[in-house]
Amino acid sequence: MTGLWCETAVVGGGPAVRASVRLDVRDGRIERITSGAEPQPGDHILKGVVFPAAANAHSHAFHRILRGRTHDGRGDFWVWREQMYRSAAELTPETYEKLASAVFAEMVVAGFSSVAEFHYVHHQPGGAPYAEPHAMELALARAAMAAGIRLTLLDTLYLAGGIGTPLSPEQQRFGDANVQAWLERLLSLRNEIAQSFPPEMVGVGAALHSVRGVPDTDLAAVAEQLPPDMPLHIHLSEQPAENEACLEAYGVTPAGLLERHGLLSGRLSAVHATHLTSGDVALLGNAGATVVMCPSTEADLADGIGPARALSDAGATIALGTDQHAVIDPWIEMRTLEHGERLGSGQRGRFSPQELLRAATDGAARSMATPIAGALVVGAVCDLMAVDPDSARTAGSKAEQFPFSATASDVTDVVIGGELVASNGAHVRLGQPGRLLTEALKKFS
Repeated sequence: MTGLWCETAVVGGGPAVRASVRLDVRDGRIERITSGAEPQPGDHILKGVVFPAAANAHSHAFHRILRGRTHDGRGDFWVWREQMYRSAAELTPETYEKLASAVFAEMVVAGFSSVAEFHYVHHQPGGAPYAEPHAMELALARAAMAAGIRLTLLDTLYLAGGIGTPLSPEQQRFGDANVQAWLERLLSLRNEIAQSFPPEMVGVGAALHSVRGVPDTDLAAVAEQLPPDMPLHIHLSEQPAENEACLEAYGVTPAGLLERHGLLSGRLSAVHATHLTSGDVALLGNAGATVVMCPSTEADLADGIGPARALSDAGATIALGTDQHAVIDPWIEMRTLEHGERLGSGQRGRFSPQELLRAATDGAARSMATPIAGALVVGAVCDLMAVDPDSARTAGSKAEQFPFSATASDVTDVVIGGELVASNGAHVRLGQPGRLLTEALKKFS
């Protein structure tokens, strides 16, 4: 058993901040919580305010290549996508492992203890499988282990370049021969990951790229054959053009198409969900689906402002992700979600600070195939981040309102599974993320 002593901590699922909190940790989980306690010999001391670590419910690690490189002209999502394809074409298992290790280290230092990686760069450029058929997937798993972050590896089905359109040459390495080939490869990957990595650190889920990328008949096969215990993610209604094409081809919206095939459920995570009808909102809410908002990415790509408040009120769970990593900062994602709501509605306080914290922590729990803490409670995995209350940004803030003042720069310590993984802006094992990223990005034009 190990001990952690917190100067102050947000305990349980509520906003109350308690002083002098001691955590007894066994096998990576919280076994006892004592408030008003003195530190014991050998305890690790966490100064500042301790929160549950954040969970990143949507990531494309290789998109980190594009940060600061796509802003010198006008355009939209579709123009940006062509730049993204050029970066995807440069990836190899070796360079991707190095890059992802650096990206995951950046996440950990920022306060994330888990990530759902929406992964579709499966094969060699041109579409030929690697000699090791899971080479790219295993590279990501090794990168997560190196960074000490919990990884839900979402193996993605990507069969079409658009509704009724084959994959383009740039997309060939994303695809499989057909839906059955993908299902077989998915189950093979799940078995290999289970044999090679600890389940509390790496797990496998499934993703459908979008209704643009998966034909209608293949959605039916997924609904019938996907193991029921696997989390399922999909990009949904990110662009108006997707909705228009879906309506023209199938007579329903993307959410309606998922509902037609029985794919709307509590295990589904719909990513972005920016351009929804009121009927779509009701479908997702009634299904108890998770909706993963990525506010900094949606702003960077000029996607629009999604109906987060309406979705939450309808019964959907709101989670947060960093997607293309325009920034990697859970606190910025929290307040950007609220700021988007304010800009769209003309009202403040659309989400309370506590709701934003839940979106960044236990809101993502159902998106993951690995455990996350969500709250400091007995029995939870011991994933924590400590935040400096006296920085130039947080000084004077009430701790429960840090979603409106803190940034990743204020995260002083990160604990995953009861072990200190990052401290004062550096990864304990890997060092400074900036240095790691600089070296990894040299491999890409």
